[in-house]
Amino acid sequence: MERSIDRAARKMLEVAQEQGLETAWDRYDAQTPQCRFGATGLCCRVCVMGPCRIIEGKAPKGVCGASVDTIAARNLARMIAAGAAAHSDHGRDVAHTLLLASQDGDYGVKDPVKLRRVAYSLGIDADGKDDRELAREVAEAALGEFGKQEGELVFAYRAPEARVERWKRLGIMPRGVDREIVEIMHRTHMGVDADYKNIIMQGLRCALADGWGGSMIATELQDVLFGTPSPLRAKVNLGVLDPEAVNIVVHGHEPTLSEMIVLAAQDPELRRLAEEVGAKGINIAGICCTANEILMRHGIPVAGNFLQQELAVMTGVVDAMVVDVQCIMPALSDLAKHFHTRLITTSPKAVIPGAEHVEFSEERALEIAKEIVRKGIENFPRRNGKAVVPDEQMDLIAGFTAESVFYFLGGRYRATYRPLNDAIIDGRLRGVAGIVGCNNPKITHDWAHVEMAKELIKHDVLVVTTGCSAIADAKAGLLRPEVAFELAGKGLQEICEAVGIPPVLHLGSCVDNSRILITLTNIVHEGGLGDDISDIPAAGAAPEWMSEKAVSI
Repeated sequence: MERSIDRAARKMLEVAQEQGLETAWDRYDAQTPQCRFGATGLCCRVCVMGPCRIIEGKAPKGVCGASVDTIAARNLARMIAAGAAAHSDHGRDVAHTLLLASQDGDYGVKDPVKLRRVAYSLGIDADGKDDRELAREVAEAALGEFGKQEGELVFAYRAPEARVERWKRLGIMPRGVDREIVEIMHRTHMGVDADYKNIIMQGLRCALADGWGGSMIATELQDVLFGTPSPLRAKVNLGVLDPEAVNIVVHGHEPTLSEMIVLAAQDPELRRLAEEVGAKGINIAGICCTANEILMRHGIPVAGNFLQQELAVMTGVVDAMVVDVQCIMPALSDLAKHFHTRLITTSPKAVIPGAEHVEFSEERALEIAKEIVRKGIENFPRRNGKAVVPDEQMDLIAGFTAESVFYFLGGRYRATYRPLNDAIIDGRLRGVAGIVGCNNPKITHDWAHVEMAKELIKHDVLVVTTGCSAIADAKAGLLRPEVAFELAGKGLQEICEAVGIPPVLHLGSCVDNSRILITLTNIVHEGGLGDDISDIPAAGAAPEWMSEKAVSI
């Protein structure tokens, strides 16, 4: 199996082989053959009477009597709970940052219009209130959504009325975010819920608490704090790393840190220091979802997606890799020792043995960010001359949101989804597909994301994408408007030409899957395609998924 379709990745994998450096692909090969019971979800480790393996004809039940269906449902539900916890803890931290912004400090309200829109959704009266006062009320209301014990998630009522009624009928209308996660962990404890259907329904409820709760809170409040993205041009792939500049790579998921790194890199004193050590400037680049966050708001280049984090270090020009939470390989610590790269962890939730820890605090955000950037600059002279930077980089357009699609389709004076709905109704557009999620060394890197997107646009399906999938499509050139004339079907081509958009739209990071939910809801509200999201010709896939977050979304 080819390890990657990306030429830059293939070049760096050759470098790894020549230098005897281990990658995720090598560690995967060392693990094969992987456990069949674990791979099929038929191993139960919930209690220590086990681990129990379901073997047809010999051991059809666990020691406690749990059936194959119960065990599989428990495992799936626990993955959903972990994924929802990751997205929702992200959202909680953003809400906390907004609360700090209301009190003064390094953060502020960048989008007051979005602040008022979110306040309205939360049932808060914005009349006569300044940004700080309103930000405090919004932050407190958002934080309350995590631990609430009564009632249901407020944002869930943004969904079409028919969808809300269906959730209520099925008994899965999401309540407090934390409550749904805790309830899964209780239900899947030994000796509690044994009905696989009942377990799965709670899994769905928890996933809804992620999409319409934790993730949506993260997306909405990040827009308030850092600005709602708008379409912009940028570049992607390992070729964005500059051998002559200080390269600081931010990797992870929380823009509270990366936004401050971007700001700190513009500090005149630090830029002078970079010149003094022989660098021509400070170059910020991103990996994974924090890359998407600063890409769509600032046009910061993206070095790569999940499976390129080790490859970026192997270029020999990364002076500091600054990580926060989620999708960070512990292997980076040992790898960095082969180079001059400083691996800097910043979250008390994500400490890696062997890495340098500089704990990030929103109360001292810019001060700490400057300290981190300074460390990267001071490391520049320690390069050992082994630089191997692939030439590959691709142009892209990113920064689409539910709001910007609204204006692109209808124009500034007649913002509407009507052209999109009409295109589906008259058959020029066959529907909309969301391709999202991770990379996985079990699958040729980027292949499934790119080939699925190509096939869909060929058949007049508009594609929206987030996370590492969006980065894969960007590297393949699918986020350029001109690709519509090269690969898209005639109907989609006409729409892209008329509106001026690529056939594949970058909607942001993984928590920004909530933008897809809002977009679909807006399509329903526009009318003509039914009264529920399920009436729209829409589909979703995470073809290279590896993380529990992907199960939840």
